[in-house]
Amino acid sequence: MVQHDGHDVVVVGAGIAGLAATAALVAAGRDTVCLEARERVGGRLLSTAAPPGALDLGATWYWDGERRVADLVARLGIATFEQHLAGDTLVQDATGVRRLPGNLLDAPARRFTPGANALARALAAELPADVVRLDSPVTAIHPRVTGGLEVRTPSSALHAEQVVVAVPPALALARIDFDSELSPELVRLARATPVWMGAVAKVVARYPAAFWRGEGLAGAAVSRTGPLQELHDMSGPDGRPAALFGFAAAQAVGPDFEQAVTAQLAQLFGRAAAEPETLHIQDWSDERWTVPPAMHHLADHSLFGHHLYQRPALDGRLHWASTETATEYAGHMEGALATAERAVTASLTTDEANSRGRQHCRAGGRTRGPDAGATSTCR
Repeated sequence: MVQHDGHDVVVVGAGIAGLAATAALVAAGRDTVCLEARERVGGRLLSTAAPPGALDLGATWYWDGERRVADLVARLGIATFEQHLAGDTLVQDATGVRRLPGNLLDAPARRFTPGANALARALAAELPADVVRLDSPVTAIHPRVTGGLEVRTPSSALHAEQVVVAVPPALALARIDFDSELSPELVRLARATPVWMGAVAKVVARYPAAFWRGEGLAGAAVSRTGPLQELHDMSGPDGRPAALFGFAAAQAVGPDFEQAVTAQLAQLFGRAAAEPETLHIQDWSDERWTVPPAMHHLADHSLFGHHLYQRPALDGRLHWASTETATEYAGHMEGALATAERAVTASLTTDEANSRGRQHCRAGGRTRGPDAGATSTCR
């Protein structure tokens, strides 16, 4: 049975951008719901428990100058610590493994003691009950004849004045029916825009201790022979939990991938690295609520922050909010938070304009639509 309900704003996606947008809209007094396809919040903020802390299988760091993340961390009271930097770098190529002095990969950054997903969980916990609705994939967004937008899930039809799409544009175009209402230029752009981490597998190997530090290594490595192409220390404060992590091309993941990874770790860091206590393999290309099919060929990251993402679509009622649409810090949590700010500002501005238009209509006039210069007959 399909349930119908109405709201000021519907936010699609409960990743960090969607949750931040939802929190800001609720604080502004807007009746807002956030629909999330998964049974958890956080999107690409995904952490797994590893006492006394957690290991991040998605977003990991934030850097100096990323004030939005820093402000959010401070407001939510999330404990953080500095990324381990001390030690030498390893380089692996066809000739073997070389050791270069100093950490040539990592820059000063901060990590989240309870894992990055703690930010998403804390944001969601602050929201009123039933604002975030899990297991609610959006299947369609259509303009309504009587005004506003209809947002459909398998079990509900929601009516909203504004919609914030806080998922990667390519995913939105693949999973959501827009009834051919988006401009052809926007459709082409969204389908061509890569999904950040969409073609990547992140591998995290946990050990009883950060033994590489005792050998003067930073845990940083680059490899031209793979399967892990870039590695870093992912240990928690004071080296606990102890872990290394690396990135691999998602296409490299297969039946022999785990064996190839442990063999490479042993080649780089010695016999102690050959048998991790746990080995987590997070293939982001296989996450159906992050990445649409056949994304490996999309590699034009210059499309991130494209000017079409900065303008609301569907007569000013649909707003983009994901790190791929950020004009600054694209691919970072900071970029996602920046797009949330932009979407909230645009939706509140449009809502105020529509409200003035409705008042003008009640006075017997015509109203200018949110798109440049457009006019519409008062209903």
